[in-house]
Amino acid sequence: MHLSPKLCHTLLLAAWAGFIAVMAGCTSAPAPAPSAPTPAPAAPPAASQLPAPDISGTASAATNPRDYRRDAATHLYGKNANRIFKGKMPPMLYAIGVLQVEVDGKGRVTGTQWMRAPSHAPEVVAEIERTVRLAAPFPAPTRMGRVTYTDTWLWHSSGRFQLDTLTEGQM
Repeated sequence: MHLSPKLCHTLLLAAWAGFIAVMAGCTSAPAPAPSAPTPAPAAPPAASQLPAPDISGTASAATNPRDYRRDAATHLYGKNANRIFKGKMPPMLYAIGVLQVEVDGKGRVTGTQWMRAPSHAPEVVAEIERTVRLAAPFPAPTRMGRVTYTDTWLWHSSGRFQLDTLTEGQM
């Protein structure tokens, strides 16, 4: 059977998008191993011992890039609440991109680097970069000094998006 080059290209893009979606699901923390029943949890620490929640985006208590990624994603969602895709994403997305973001000790974006850019959608590449820069300053990585974190952008054709870190899943 002979497939037209256009159909081959379309099938290849669909397969690649499926692969990326599956791989994005692999970034979740592993499920805890079953263990013996645990005793009741200890009383929570006194309020004075807990870091104050940061709703202004000025500080992050993260000690590694993976934890910082959650703070950054939450920050981006807060700055773009009207652009977040609500609910499960459809099976076929317009674009999927994997972006590394460098943040200095004050939360300023000092650089971005595409690990996988959606080259078929250069307007999405530009919009994601613009969205990241406009969201600065990010929470300052006070315990790390500076951080480079990576997140996967799941982009719907409507221009709404989810980040893999906070995704509601896919149909």
